Amino acid sequence: MSESTFDVAVIGAGPGGYVAAIRAAQLGLKTAIIEREHMGGICLNWGCIPTKALLRCSEINHLLHNLGDFGFAADNIRFDLAKVVERSRKVAGRLSNGVAYLMKKNKIAVLDGAARLKGAGRIGVTGKDGQPLPEIAAKHIIVATGARARSLPGLEPDGKLIWTYKEAMVPETMPGSLLVIGSGAIGIEFASFFRTMGAEVTVVEILDRILPVEDEEISAFARKAFEAQGMTIHTGTSVEALTAGPENVAATLKTADGGTKTLTFDRAILAVGITGNVEGLGLEEVGVTVEKGHIVIDEWCRTGVEGIYAIGDVAGPPWLAHKASHEGVICVEKIAGQDDVHPLDTSAVPGCTYCWPQVASVGLTERAAKDAGHEVRVGRFPYQGNGKAIALGEPEGLIKTVFDAKTGELLGAHMIGAEVTELIQGYAIARTLETTERELMHTVFPHPTLSEMMHESVLDAYDRVIHI
Repeated sequence: MSESTFDVAVIGAGPGGYVAAIRAAQLGLKTAIIEREHMGGICLNWGCIPTKALLRCSEINHLLHNLGDFGFAADNIRFDLAKVVERSRKVAGRLSNGVAYLMKKNKIAVLDGAARLKGAGRIGVTGKDGQPLPEIAAKHIIVATGARARSLPGLEPDGKLIWTYKEAMVPETMPGSLLVIGSGAIGIEFASFFRTMGAEVTVVEILDRILPVEDEEISAFARKAFEAQGMTIHTGTSVEALTAGPENVAATLKTADGGTKTLTFDRAILAVGITGNVEGLGLEEVGVTVEKGHIVIDEWCRTGVEGIYAIGDVAGPPWLAHKASHEGVICVEKIAGQDDVHPLDTSAVPGCTYCWPQVASVGLTERAAKDAGHEVRVGRFPYQGNGKAIALGEPEGLIKTVFDAKTGELLGAHMIGAEVTELIQGYAIARTLETTERELMHTVFPHPTLSEMMHESVLDAYDRVIHI
C-alpha cells in the first residue's frame, strides 16, 4: 500500500469521526482522517464542552449570590465576562489538542483540509490555504461532517446582534435583555446561562411547551422552575421577523390566536435546530442520497453507495455527540467483520440538557409509551424527599420512571434536578441490559446519595415507595 492509500478514511474529526478513526486503528486498519477546521469538531470547540464550561461559571455565580443559605457572607460579588469566556476557550483548546495527541498515538494520518468525494474510493483534499493536496484512496470512506445551526427566512443571524451558538459563546458584553428563539437543549442551555449571569431572558417556542422532546411532566416542571428564576417564556408563539437596529433587535412575535406584538432586545439567539453539513462533498455526484439536509443510511451506517458510510449529526437525529461516537464504533466494527456488532437502538440513547435545573432522559415518554400500545406503570419521586438533595441545597426536582405493566420492562426514565445528567446513565445501563423492575428493586443503592431517588421512583411505580 502506498502512503496515499488507506483501508479507512474518515471525513470530519468531531466526536463521531475521531472515535471511528481510533477504533479503526485499534482493529489494525490503516486509517486517515480529514478535518477542515478543528480537531474535535463543533462539540469540543464550539458546542458540548465550552458551553459546559460557561454553565459551570453560571452555577458558581448563582452559588455566590446565595451564600447566605449556607452560612457564608461575601461583599461586592462580581464577574469578569472576558475571563469567563477565556476559560471556556481554554477548556476547548485543551481538549482539541488532546484529540490531536490521540491521532498521533494511534498512528492515524491527519490531513488538514476540505474533502470531496471523487468516486471509486477516491477523495480529493483542498488544504486550508486553498491549494490542492495529493488525492487519497480508501476502500471505506466514513462521512462524519456534523451539522450547523439552521436559520429561517427573515431570521438570519448577523453575528453582531442576532447570534448563532458561536457568537453566544463569546459575548464581549453581557446583554441586558436577550431573546432566545427555540427551547430545545441548545436554546434552553443558553437561556439558563445568560439568566443565571443576570440577563433578562425571554424564550419563544413555536410548539405548545418548552423542551418538546422531553416528557410532558418534566417540561412543565422545567417551565415552572425557569419562570421562578425570572425567565419570560412564550409557547405556541413564532417569531415572524427580526430587525436589527444600531444597538438592539426588534422581534415581531405571533401567538397561536393570530395576535402580534413587537418587543425589543439587546441581543437575540437563534436556536431553531440544525442541518447537516452535506454541501461541497460531492455526495450527489457519487450517488449518495441526501434527504432534508441529512445523509440517508441503514442500521450499519451504510449509504446506498458501496464503501461510503455516514455517522453522527450529518446522518440525522438524535443529534448527540455520544450517539455519533457509538455509530462510529458500530460502523468500523462492521467494516472490520466483527461478529458481535449490534445496530444502534436510538431509544437507548440518553439525552441531557445542562440548564439549571438539569434535565435528562432515556427511552419512551409516558405519552409515547401509551401511544405505542403499552399499558404502563409510572413511578415518581421528588427531590424534596431526598436527604442528599436537601443537604446540597437543591431540593427541587423529580425522577420519573415508566414501566410496561405486563412485563416490567423499563420503557423510559425522565429526570429534572441536580446532577441528573450524571444519574441518567444508571437507567441507560438498565435499558441496555433489558432490566425489569424486579432487578432494579433488588439493587442496593448507596445512602446518602441522589441515586436513591432512582430506586424510590421504581418502588413508587409498584406501590412500594418508602420515603414519601
